[in-house]
Amino acid sequence: MFIVTLTYKDIAQVDALLGAHREFLREQYGRGVFLMSGPMEPRTGGIIIANLETRAEIDEVIALDPFKVAGVADYQVVEFAVTASSDALAPFRED
Repeated sequence: MFIVTLTYKDIAQVDALLGAHREFLREQYGRGVFLMSGPMEPRTGGIIIANLETRAEIDEVIALDPFKVAGVADYQVVEFAVTASSDALAPFRED
């Protein structure tokens, strides 16, 4: 499991690409890759929770994000093992 943190460089450029970024998100949700996402408060970046096996896989997916392609956001990726969760997220635990 991965937490991806985006930090925006220029909010005007981010806004110009927001439609394309949201389409990218919808595609990843459709593939079962992303579990949740949303902007930070204040709106300086965003968070994505992704369900993939390897760092190489998440790097490949991130490379497709229009924000990444245009260079309007920096990305930090944290890998973690899900050992506890709510019952709704039980399928993702590594029990």
